Amino acid sequence: MARATNSPASRKRRKKVLKYAKGYFGNKSKLFRYAKEAVQHAWQYAYIARRKKKADRRGLWIVRLNAACRAAGISYSRFMEGLKAAKCALDRKVISDLAATDAAAFGELVTLAKNALKNKPAATLAKA
Repeated sequence: MARATNSPASRKRRKKVLKYAKGYFGNKSKLFRYAKEAVQHAWQYAYIARRKKKADRRGLWIVRLNAACRAAGISYSRFMEGLKAAKCALDRKVISDLAATDAAAFGELVTLAKNALKNKPAATLAKA
């Protein structure tokens, strides 16, 4: 009796991994054992990078906003505090885009934040 090897599925699986590994250096693109490991690592790096990209974008928006705020005569943290006090629902991505493309609209946001900071009641110290 012959041994069952599941040959068509195994071959398909191995060819698929080697196809993903095309362009890798040396054995990693030729031999299944090493290609499988390299492809798994590549997928892990890609997964991590997709999440890291979001943090990088947010950092870029904050840097842009800080530069625009300083030019408008207010610090980034005070600007964001003022927008929060004014109940402005815009996020950093949209505000950063406004700062880069529409200076007039960004100026309105700065005045809105400054006015909200003026009208904001001073923080009271909690007595223990």
